[in-house]
Amino acid sequence: QVQLVESGGGLVQPGGSLRLSCAASGFTFSMYATSWYRQAPGKERELVATITLFGGSTNYADSVKGRFTISRDSAKNTAYLQMNSLKPEDTAVYYCNAKHRDRSYWGQGTQVTVSS
Repeated sequence: QVQLVESGGGLVQPGGSLRLSCAASGFTFSMYATSWYRQAPGKERELVATITLFGGSTNYADSVKGRFTISRDSAKNTAYLQMNSLKPEDTAVYYCNAKHRDRSYWGQGTQVTVSS
């Protein structure tokens, strides 16, 4: 059974940090590019960061560059999103996505709330 399970979300004050994890099972995770998306209330889902198959390349949305870092540990079948200097506008449900050719898998999402 294919699964992506996100964890690590929560409530944090502005300027704080969180690390999200995305644990994969049921498919060959190392063969999939991994991305983090987020969706805030009333807004469309947006791409936050992407990391290629073996972590050789990363890309970030302009809004998170210099604050967020995406990484992966293929031996653990897990991807991460380190989020620093969090802002209230980072509040959203964060989703993990794994994609390879015509196959795309999604996690259920984890809530991140940045508020004082």
